[in-house]
Amino acid sequence: MIVILMGVTGTGKTTIANELIAATGWKFAEGDDYHSEANRAKMKAAIPLNDADRAPWLETLHQVLLGWQQQGESGVLTCSALKQTYRDTLSSGLAPGSYQFVVLEAPKALIAERLAKRHHEYMNPALLDSQLATLENPKDALHVSVEGTPVEIAQKILDELKVTAIHPLQ
Repeated sequence: MIVILMGVTGTGKTTIANELIAATGWKFAEGDDYHSEANRAKMKAAIPLNDADRAPWLETLHQVLLGWQQQGESGVLTCSALKQTYRDTLSSGLAPGSYQFVVLEAPKALIAERLAKRHHEYMNPALLDSQLATLENPKDALHVSVEGTPVEIAQKILDELKVTAIHPLQ
């Protein structure tokens, strides 16, 4: 099983991913780690990325997912995956049923509050509005509210996916 945790900045993709991988022992790829220096500089300056900026990044992430599938490994990828075309790129060539997009959702006020409290190397909180405007809400994804503890959210995802944790969530 490959889980692609998606959503706008500040929804807790990395936090929830860490809970999922601790519970399952699956592989993990932090989508932000694969951004180019040019993309990082734009985001730090509060300049939204465009499709041309994202294309090579998404293709790299797609290769990570294909590698996991080819090796028969389960994994969790964090990636905003805001548009359907981005999700199509990520999932291209993956076997049906071998992956699941999971949208982490929260009210804008909660996300803004979280962003105000965190420090991110380059993701400027001012980009929240542009990400919310860009988000094309997927119909075929699992939608999960992040208005709970990370453990509760991770457990809900595992339950929905019918995955049994090999290590108890704490």
